Amino acid sequence: MSNRTPATQYAALPFRLRNGRPEILLVTSRETKRWIIPKGWAEEGVKPCDMAAREAYEEAGVRGTVDHRPFGNFRYMKRLSVNKSVLCAVTVFLLEVDEMLDEWPEKGQRERRWMTPSQAALAVGESGLVEMLLRLGIPPD
Repeated sequence: MSNRTPATQYAALPFRLRNGRPEILLVTSRETKRWIIPKGWAEEGVKPCDMAAREAYEEAGVRGTVDHRPFGNFRYMKRLSVNKSVLCAVTVFLLEVDEMLDEWPEKGQRERRWMTPSQAALAVGESGLVEMLLRLGIPPD
């Protein structure tokens, strides 16, 4: 593993409550069709939580209320091409979905699906993200 500073990404963890239980919206990646949460590269002048909300709109076609406090962080290797990958540090923000759109920028490139936290944890590949998904499924005291 390289000792370079990881690239920064911000992600939304879109969720809704159904009968008092959380459901999580995952999307597929464009290239490998793996289940992921919407995320994108940091941009100067854009607040991290706003970047996460924008990615949720572009990749998953959802709008809602984004928490300004990070829910968690994880790292993963993003494949840029067959021979090139980059280590990414992702900060995740909860986004409570208010609206699901029929049309959105990346509709033709991705699938989206609601899952329970445990189903989502089984579907994603990043171990740090699995822990966050399972934490979302634990009812408050």
